[in-house]
Amino acid sequence: MKIVDVTAFPTSFPVSPRGGERLGIGRAVKRDAVVVRVRTGDGLVGWGEAHHARSPGTIGHLINSTLRELVLGLDAADVVGIWRSVYTAQLASHGLGAAAAIALSGIDMALWDVRGKAAGWPLHRLLGGAARPVRVYAGGVALGWSEPEALLDQVRPLVERGYQAVKLRIGEGPGPDLARIAAVRAEFPELDVLVDANTAYDLDDVRRVAPGLREHRVGWLEEPFPPHDHRSYAEAARIIGVPLAAGENHYTRFEFHRLVEDGAVTVLQPDLSKSGGITEVQRIAAMASAWKLRVHPHTASTGLNMAATVHLLAATENAGYYEADVSHDNLFRDELVPTPLPTRPDGTVLPPEGPGLGVEVDEDFLAAHPVIEGPGFVR
Repeated sequence: MKIVDVTAFPTSFPVSPRGGERLGIGRAVKRDAVVVRVRTGDGLVGWGEAHHARSPGTIGHLINSTLRELVLGLDAADVVGIWRSVYTAQLASHGLGAAAAIALSGIDMALWDVRGKAAGWPLHRLLGGAARPVRVYAGGVALGWSEPEALLDQVRPLVERGYQAVKLRIGEGPGPDLARIAAVRAEFPELDVLVDANTAYDLDDVRRVAPGLREHRVGWLEEPFPPHDHRSYAEAARIIGVPLAAGENHYTRFEFHRLVEDGAVTVLQPDLSKSGGITEVQRIAAMASAWKLRVHPHTASTGLNMAATVHLLAATENAGYYEADVSHDNLFRDELVPTPLPTRPDGTVLPPEGPGLGVEVDEDFLAAHPVIEGPGFVR
């Protein structure tokens, strides 16, 4: 199973006004992704997703110009050796750091897809798991800043579809943030309500919202600060009284080692398309299990990441929630890689049963949706 080709396809589509959610980082104007294809000499094709990193053309170019040369000719089954090869050449010294981790993630995911297809096994079985149910919450690029009544109109149909947990976007300010949370809690007293500030808070904001978060039984506060602001996370953990979540902007087990050891963040959210791929998130999950922490992966843009995440959680002892993207008009979920992962009445999903990731990519979609340069969110 020698690797004979690695190609990245940066891709974008504009977001309709209905799907242009307002979040702490701005209003969405397009969706981006980087799809990675790996071919082997015996005809196998594997697909993966690298996160767009808000610069999809750059990530695609890094894969096509540099990382592919590091892995061509290697054995596609040797995911550990390939990971180490890229780590040595790009992450250990003089490389592109986070960008390299993101790019490697897409290649690694595609290699696991190849391995599953070679074995004829779905990924969860290849990873040592089974088709067991995975808990799910409604999130993705969705449930953004809305007036409380409009937000309730979004939550009701999700609950009717079986969701028992939702994640609300906050970060506009303690007043409007708490009003939204209070409205959802009042109408859905048993719903697991999670919140994500998208790094828009400072410590004063945390002090102001902490009593309300406790009162409304919020399950976690996600990314109140940028990932490198370790001091603020430590102080917030001392005063907030609800779990802190982070990890979607942390790369490789080496950054998660500090996150775990500091003890401030107890909800870990590695992204299979950012943190180093399936190979590395397995290591992160194993490390977290020694500290009795669960992993609740962040979900990226396409059905590739979504399927891979459910597979991995079905094979992980300390599995937490799967983040289901419930945004409007996500063509990467519905057309590029149609991924039926219906939420069951008990608030869980099951992994696909086909070999590898169990999903296929529409290459005509990639040809019809070239990358759109520029920011994906505007203020």
